[in-house]
Amino acid sequence: MTSSEHQPRDPHYAERVRASFARQTALVLIGAAIRDVTPGVVEIELPYRADLCQQHGFLHGGIITTIVDSACGYAALSLMPPETGVLAVEFKINLLSPGLGERFLARGKVVRAGRTITVCSGEVVAFTGDTEKPIALMQATIMAIHGREGVRD
Repeated sequence: MTSSEHQPRDPHYAERVRASFARQTALVLIGAAIRDVTPGVVEIELPYRADLCQQHGFLHGGIITTIVDSACGYAALSLMPPETGVLAVEFKINLLSPGLGERFLARGKVVRAGRTITVCSGEVVAFTGDTEKPIALMQATIMAIHGREGVRD
């Protein structure tokens, strides 16, 4: 399913996603930024930083997982009605290649949007100059949260 086939239930979905992202202190801490928000698709970009690497100089797998998990969650949120939050309840990640590059792009896409459960696919690519290399794939299950104290968009 392409993003053009998804219909957001909130006309202000992009503003909601960006406002929620701004409250994500972990993503702010690592220097991630939203690059694009469309119905059912969110892209998050992260520049290379040596302080986010593991002992071999590769971007840490936990950081890669963080950006693609967030991209999937925000892709799901983009299709939710107002006053709805989301939480990942399960995901699987395949780390395909070491995290080497000048910048990294995580793209989350909704595969199937439901009222309670949304399934997303995610990918992370590393860029070095004009070269693009896939380094991770994710499948995530995202749950819609309604009326729960402390959980909002």
